[in-house]
Amino acid sequence: MSRLHIMHTTTFRYSGSVAASYNEARMVPVSQPGQRVLEASLSVTPQSWRHDYTDYWGTAVSAFEVRLPHDRLVIAARSRVEMEGTFTIPTEVAPWDVVHGQPVADRLAEFLASTTTTAAPAEVVALAEACVAGRGPHEAAEAICRAVRDELEYVPGVTAVHTPATEAWAARTGVCQDMAHLSLGALRAVGIPARYVSGYLYPLSGGELGQTVVGESHAWIEWWAGQWTGFDPTNRIFADDGHVILARGREYSDVAPLRGIYAGTGTEDLEVEVQITREE
Repeated sequence: MSRLHIMHTTTFRYSGSVAASYNEARMVPVSQPGQRVLEASLSVTPQSWRHDYTDYWGTAVSAFEVRLPHDRLVIAARSRVEMEGTFTIPTEVAPWDVVHGQPVADRLAEFLASTTTTAAPAEVVALAEACVAGRGPHEAAEAICRAVRDELEYVPGVTAVHTPATEAWAARTGVCQDMAHLSLGALRAVGIPARYVSGYLYPLSGGELGQTVVGESHAWIEWWAGQWTGFDPTNRIFADDGHVILARGREYSDVAPLRGIYAGTGTEDLEVEVQITREE
């Protein structure tokens, strides 16, 4: 068990005055077995109006607007989360006839359908089908994610958060969201329900108490083969107590930490900082 204190600060600086901006933030971790949110807060400076709600996917959302001239916008999310790590260990593994059965297809249809972003190219589908041979759904899912990852080089700055999986595959490069999108497309292509997860990655296993480190906004996936199991394709590991979950959905667009628009003629400069401190 570990307790993590997370500070996630996003700062927009504008080259000119902005008359108004309208935004949504998904920056509050979820509470679930294995991950307990002890406290969480979100502050916006400046701010005119705000409404908090839970979206369709079960994510905490803060919708806010700024309706006065400003040249800087700061969104600061602070949370303390107790991580037990127990949710990463699969204890129920279903056979193919259950995973491909109609009850699962009806209940998890949204996590079986491809999207423009996650649609897998033919080569990835063939790779996934080869991984299925002789394996059960859970073992096949892990093999698929590892096989897809082995074909990609981690290169920041080559893709954007909405880059389709087909483009990342063609370039054989990308970052965590590309590897997640490609893994989702491959899993869904062979009938394994899978969903996108956004959150934070604490980069030090067993880091020193009280030590503040630069964390990461990160993406990984979960597949269903009797129960939901988290896997981090980028790092080739099962999600553990260093993976703090913010949101789940079909793809990045369902879970974007921050999205919005502004009215003004100036350009924007974005700075994001994540700091994580292990408290126990």
